Amino acid sequence: MVVAEKVHKSFGRLEVLRGIDLEVRRGEVMCVIGPSGSGKSTFLRCVNHLEKVTSGRLWVNGQLMGYRQKGGKLYELRDTQVAAQRRGIGMVFQNFNLFPHMSVLGNVMEAPVQVKGEKKNEVRENALHLLERVGLADKAASYPRQLSGGQQQRVAIARALAMRPDLMLFDEPTSALDPELVGEVLDVMKDLAEEGMTMIVVTHEMGFAREVGDSLVFMDGGVVVESGAPRDVLGSPRHERTQAFLSKVL
Repeated sequence: MVVAEKVHKSFGRLEVLRGIDLEVRRGEVMCVIGPSGSGKSTFLRCVNHLEKVTSGRLWVNGQLMGYRQKGGKLYELRDTQVAAQRRGIGMVFQNFNLFPHMSVLGNVMEAPVQVKGEKKNEVRENALHLLERVGLADKAASYPRQLSGGQQQRVAIARALAMRPDLMLFDEPTSALDPELVGEVLDVMKDLAEEGMTMIVVTHEMGFAREVGDSLVFMDGGVVVESGAPRDVLGSPRHERTQAFLSKVL
């Protein structure tokens, strides 16, 4: 589903990603952990071309993201072409990013209607189903300001699912939540994993990574330091840097 090949990303002189090689199989849940500033979120944003890679290549579902290749050279796609590629990728951010002037139902319906041009009555029916799926059927008429952080994040997940994505990206989805609200968001993500959704999850929730993840990647300094089965990496990390990080968070 996702192939990253020697991905580099720099902001001016600051090199944030320094050659990322990763593969995510269809139906796999890959959890990405590491200290702040290690490049985790930047990599996630490169996957759907919210950030343009400085060098290297990224494929999602067989498509080269953001570019077309001809005669060994890369040519950047137009914005409309990139937007079309992104339709198959759902992203859930740390801070919800809901439209404050729209109801919960309106938030979930907006993209399928405006971006994909789907019929409102069909979109509404699917949106209500998705809100029921994330446990918020009774909040359809509410506005984001009337919801808790955990409820807002569950709406954000429903909104991403409304586009029927093949891949879901989660950028530390519980980091802005009060501790007692974390579980309700993780439960929705567990359900998605059980249904076979391909997911890349940047997270600090080690229990979730151990229980739900099929693979675990530890990043530091813009590189993949160690990767493997979650129980192996968390239980007996091989690299000293991984050991030092986990000793502080487990």
